[in-house]
Amino acid sequence: MAPVDQNLFQALVRKRGLIDYRVFHRRLRTAAAELAALESEPALARVTIGARQFGRWMDESQCGLPRPLTGRVLEHMFQKEIAILFGPATDGVAGAVPRGSGDSGAQCLEPSKGSDAQTRDLLMTAANESAAFATYAEQSNVGPHTLDQLDADIRRIVATYPNRPVVPLFAEVRALRDRAFELLEGRQPPSYTRDLYLAAGVLCGILANASFDLGNYRAAETQARTAFLCGEQAEHNGLRSWIRGTQALIAYWDDRATDAIRLAESGQEFVPEQGTAHIRLASIAARAYGRLGRESEALEALSRADQYREQSGDTEDLPGGMMAFPPAKQMFYASTAHLWLGGSTHVELAAGLAEESVALYELEPVERRRLGELSLARMDLALAELGAGELEGAADQIQAVLGVAARRPTESVNRRLDQFSHRLAALPAARSPLGLDLQDGIIHHQRKQLALPAGEGR
Repeated sequence: MAPVDQNLFQALVRKRGLIDYRVFHRRLRTAAAELAALESEPALARVTIGARQFGRWMDESQCGLPRPLTGRVLEHMFQKEIAILFGPATDGVAGAVPRGSGDSGAQCLEPSKGSDAQTRDLLMTAANESAAFATYAEQSNVGPHTLDQLDADIRRIVATYPNRPVVPLFAEVRALRDRAFELLEGRQPPSYTRDLYLAAGVLCGILANASFDLGNYRAAETQARTAFLCGEQAEHNGLRSWIRGTQALIAYWDDRATDAIRLAESGQEFVPEQGTAHIRLASIAARAYGRLGRESEALEALSRADQYREQSGDTEDLPGGMMAFPPAKQMFYASTAHLWLGGSTHVELAAGLAEESVALYELEPVERRRLGELSLARMDLALAELGAGELEGAADQIQAVLGVAARRPTESVNRRLDQFSHRLAALPAARSPLGLDLQDGIIHHQRKQLALPAGEGR
């Protein structure tokens, strides 16, 4: 007969060789993971017990019923209802293992009918533990459909970013980034983890660009640092080099040209798998060198960008859209570098490049036209026209920019308008009727932006 003070749980623990807490705990955690997968209830996978609680369960004088979730895991583990499990042991179960025989954590099997059954039970228990672990290891909160949907959402955003208002788009990107972060907190195969880090990095990169467009350079730099970290985790050179370019661009507009050059040059260390990230880096460096008046280095960077363009061929950027660096954008970056260098030759080159850039942008369908970039190309052309004494030509470009900026203003366009206004104010043409109209239009735009709540309309 079984001792009256031994319950079924204690008898089964001893019978199955689980008296050692570490062995029992491993089996419990495996059962918890298995049950969580079977019932699609993540809370079950977190069920655990401490050594002291296990000790109390094994001490018949202090044994109490477990909590509901723990009880469900124990029912799955022992295939017994919890009331039966913590009820009196039957003779058949308790008699197989005399009291005290399992205290050392090992079973002494003697040649008998009972030993064969005991060995079989031990082997099956170990096999079930391995199967349960395999089920746990195979679990994933991410599948091909989830990744395909995330990729489709990112491609849609990068394709539409250049011609949509920034603030509402920012909220959409932030929600998608949070989704990527949430998925990364779950379990998935390593290849899916890399894909998720890449997606999260791209989304943080878009948020960095949006924060920059909204004039918050500090927030933009924080987003960019997180994006670069994600690129490191994904081991993706294209993302790393693109983010270095974004960081360099932020430094350039924050009047830190030397930092912009350093960041652009450091981005060259990461050879992108495909695409135009290196063309962008060289073009940003050229603008920064131009701003510092370092002519030979600016021209060398422009030449390097042209070489990268030839080498890149027709390879596409992933995911494309705003992360691509098309020839039109390369041209107005080059025109900006020439404007910084100054002098009639450079101004003439700037005018030609900017004019060609504007023409290329206007070839795109209206719904896919990069409004911010087109405006910046127009600003280069306006400054070149102003430098050549062509006020009417400059006025045509400024009026077009003001029309777009009223619907989709960005910090860089506002900065360039302010730059144009200061250049114009220093010329005799500023006192002409056309010059006065231009200055009034720019002032009106600036006042309208200041009257908006923080971030709205930018």
